[in-house]
Amino acid sequence: MAFKINSSDYVEYLKAFYNLLQEEKDYITELDLATGDGDHWLNMNTGFGELLKSADQIKDMNLQDAFKKISMTLMSKVGGSSGVLYGGAYMAAAKTLDGVEYIGRDELYNIYDAMLADIMKRGKTEVGQKTMVDALAPAVEELKTKIQGQADDKELLESLAKAATEGANATKEMEALRGRASYQANKGVGHLDPGAVTMAYQIETLCNYILQK
Repeated sequence: MAFKINSSDYVEYLKAFYNLLQEEKDYITELDLATGDGDHWLNMNTGFGELLKSADQIKDMNLQDAFKKISMTLMSKVGGSSGVLYGGAYMAAAKTLDGVEYIGRDELYNIYDAMLADIMKRGKTEVGQKTMVDALAPAVEELKTKIQGQADDKELLESLAKAATEGANATKEMEALRGRASYQANKGVGHLDPGAVTMAYQIETLCNYILQK
C-alpha cells in the first residue's frame, strides 16, 4: 500500500528534523561561518523550535491549515532570508492541499514542486546558484521520475532523499550568485551551501520518517 501521512505525522517529522538540527548545530554553523555570517543554524533552530510550541495545535488541523500555520510561524520567527523563503514556500504548498486529507506520493510531489517554484520566484534564484534550490530541485525531479515509473515506496523515498543529499553536496563546487558568499573573492567555491544542506536534511528526515512508519 502506498504511504499516506496526515498532520499528526507531519508534526512528528518536524520534531525529528528539530532533533537533527540539535545534533548538527556545530556542523551547520561551521558551514555558514565559511561563507556567511554564521546565523543560519540559529535562524532555523528558532523557527522550527517555535513550530514545536504549536505542535498540539498543528497536529489537529487539516493539512491545508497546518501548512498555513507553519508558513506564518516561519515567516515571523525565522530571521534573514530563510524566514521569507520558507514562509512563502509553505504557503504555496498549502494551496495544493485544499480538501486533501492525506499526503501520498502525488501530494508530496505537488508540495515540493510548489515550494520550489515559490522559492525560485521569491528568491530570484535558479538551479546552480548555490542555494537551497540546489537540494530541492533535483529532489522534485527525482520524485516526478519515480512516480511516473511507478516505483514502490521504498525506492521512491530512498531515491528522493539521495537526490536531495547529492544536490546539496554538489553546491561545494558552485559559485554563489546570491547571499553573502557571492561577495567573497572565490564565491564560496570549496564550501557547501548551508541552506542546501538543511533543505536536504528536511527531505531526508521526512523520507526516513515515512519509511520507518
